[in-house]
Amino acid sequence: MSLSVSAWHRRYQQQAGWTFTIRQSLFARAGLENARRVLDVGCGTGVLSAEVAGKAQAVYGLDLALEPLQFARHAAPGPAYTRGDAHWLPYRNDCFDIVFCHFLLLWVADLVRAAAEMKRVTRPGGSVLLLAEPDYGGRIDYPSELARLGSLQAEALARQGASINTGRRLGEILGRAGLQPLETGLLGGQWTSPPSPEDWENEWTVLRADLQGMVTSAELDRLQEIDRQAWQAGSRVLFVPTFYAWGRKPAN
Repeated sequence: MSLSVSAWHRRYQQQAGWTFTIRQSLFARAGLENARRVLDVGCGTGVLSAEVAGKAQAVYGLDLALEPLQFARHAAPGPAYTRGDAHWLPYRNDCFDIVFCHFLLLWVADLVRAAAEMKRVTRPGGSVLLLAEPDYGGRIDYPSELARLGSLQAEALARQGASINTGRRLGEILGRAGLQPLETGLLGGQWTSPPSPEDWENEWTVLRADLQGMVTSAELDRLQEIDRQAWQAGSRVLFVPTFYAWGRKPAN
């Protein structure tokens, strides 16, 4: 079962909700309000491109997949969308004030090259923001029956080509790309209420797509019911460490 582009759009909106607080802080400190040109690498359906379009003077979104870009052009008009590869950004040197990505690098074959390309197109003194990269090696699931769910999803993502422990490497990636690391951190793990029914259903839609062919439908139904009951009881813990990093291109 593959997800539709509208389902991916809902997923990207959900992910944007997870990172809202740290994203707003990083954008503010990087000077988004005064930025002339901003690039969203791996923009997907344009969720974050549209968000920053109201703040920066000119926003550009790039993605390798055509269908999400077509969706973005209708759902989030305003930014200039381009199809392209993060390893070879189709922009001239030193042309953006801020370049950012969000849940992208885990899907990139050569993380350092992609970060170096982001540096190349950033002006001297400008910022590269790696806004969110998960690290499935540190995932915590509780109750214990759901630990298998985390292991299966990590295996499924690795089979799809994801680098599942990317998060812990962000500081290293900035340095190897020639960027000056300003801040690296971990998104907070605090939550005060269960996910909304819509968010919970969306999470399971993604899980079922990821685990197709690895687990029977009956087993997934069983795990989903355990998950539902644990959230209702207030005993569910689901934590995937998600890292961010802020780097600056040297002025000289």
